Amino acid sequence: MVSVDTQQKALVGRLRNGGQEWRPQGQPEPVKVHAFPDDELGKVIPSGVYDMATHTGWVSVGVDHDTAAFAVETLRRWWRAMGRPTYPRAKRLLVTADGGGSHGSRSRLWKVELQQFADASGLRICVCHFPPGTSKASVLRSHGVASV
Repeated sequence: MVSVDTQQKALVGRLRNGGQEWRPQGQPEPVKVHAFPDDELGKVIPSGVYDMATHTGWVSVGVDHDTAAFAVETLRRWWRAMGRPTYPRAKRLLVTADGGGSHGSRSRLWKVELQQFADASGLRICVCHFPPGTSKASVLRSHGVASV
């Protein structure tokens, strides 16, 4: 069983100081105080897969758009790199997802892309969507897998 999640676009770079490290007075760690986009670095879209059995995750970082193709490609890459080696005899895969965005319950492209992945991998895939308003309680976010 895996959980998938794609976060909103996030700015890249040293944008804040989390306050986790002691620094001598007058020698702060240099960070950008204001979250203004950096033209060189831009924004990224983190998309993640969290394996609930092994407590491991996989994150893909996109720079263009949050699309169903990107979300399924993240799942496909997780399967090739981590899923299949961990579960070589697996015939089924249960996927949990929030109800909106690129892997929402109404996204036709998500369903088409997921079916293509299922056909290519030989997996029987079942998707369970969280009810509206519960995406903030997603497993990926609570485990910090898709944090950039």
